Amino acid sequence: MTAEEITKVNQLHREGYGYKKIASLTGLSINTVKAYCRRHPVSKEGDAAENNLCKMCGKKLEQTPHKRKRIFCSDSCRLAWWNSHREQVNRKAVHSLTCEYCGQPFESYGNAHRKFCSRKCYGLSRRKEKQS
Repeated sequence: MTAEEITKVNQLHREGYGYKKIASLTGLSINTVKAYCRRHPVSKEGDAAENNLCKMCGKKLEQTPHKRKRIFCSDSCRLAWWNSHREQVNRKAVHSLTCEYCGQPFESYGNAHRKFCSRKCYGLSRRKEKQS
């Protein structure tokens, strides 16, 4: 496939055309189109990565050679994207624990050795006050 055919297939696939329609519009074999589209999935988020644009604001990114590819232009964009796409963030380090002072169950992210659910319970246990 030539570069022109590839860009045309990507454009038509992004617009939602099926394999058969793309094949008829470009003059390529349907199997060629299927194979290419399966190997090179097209999505809106992929467009930002291909064009070196920030995933949040769309600003052009400067990539440093031999370094990991940047996705966001700044920490504020990264945090804003993470906060607005919480369902896409894969949180693996969530631990279900029980507070040593009040006995209530709580979840801790990242620290499996926490003993108290809050600063209040920690402070009360340090003063050895009875639970109310």
